[in-house]
Amino acid sequence: MNQPLNQKNTCTLPPIRDEKLYTTSRMHRSALNELEKEAESNERLEFLGDAVLELITTEHLFYTYPAKTEGELTMLRSALVNTTSLAELAAEHNLGSQLFLSRGEDKAGGRNNPTLLADAMEAYLGALFLDQGPEAVKTFLSEALFPKAQDILKRNAEKDDKSKLQESVQQRKWKTPEYTILREEGPEHSKEFIVEVRYGDKGQYSAQGKGKTKQQAQQQAAKLALENLFDE
Repeated sequence: MNQPLNQKNTCTLPPIRDEKLYTTSRMHRSALNELEKEAESNERLEFLGDAVLELITTEHLFYTYPAKTEGELTMLRSALVNTTSLAELAAEHNLGSQLFLSRGEDKAGGRNNPTLLADAMEAYLGALFLDQGPEAVKTFLSEALFPKAQDILKRNAEKDDKSKLQESVQQRKWKTPEYTILREEGPEHSKEFIVEVRYGDKGQYSAQGKGKTKQQAQQQAAKLALENLFDE
């Protein structure tokens, strides 16, 4: 099996004391066929870590932002724990260089694959939870992940509703929202546009907006669509 590539170590992950947990948390399934002894991939730890991450993140956001609505908290949590965010966290802690990969996965750039890195971070969190308990996971996340929430809130405040809707449907792996002008109302000098946006994995949801310009109507439709998503 290939040795981990040398990468600049920007941060140090809290160590996993149990040697088996440590090894399993870094064992990608591609490496199993190249081992001379039996081993377990990190997929079960990934499953556990995903649940631990969501619970601890939810608790943190609930108490840190008491004025935020359910929908706002849901969006913030999604931004904190999505694949991009977790892959960045893994890269910051040099996790890619520590993974056990097959030679083929290694040559294909697996150590820099965002999905693989995000999965590995979840597996690490699952191992840390089993090794040292929820408080250790909470301490790590409080130092390494949760401070990013303020930057996310600032960026979201600068985005328009169409951009926010686009990101929300992408996170759900739905198709791109489609905007259609349904009709125009009023006299030529004071016309209003009625726009419908359709969204969902099959475009089964819709919302309508009204505005003096097509862009205003689209933004209104997107805003209502976001509210509908948060009310689910």
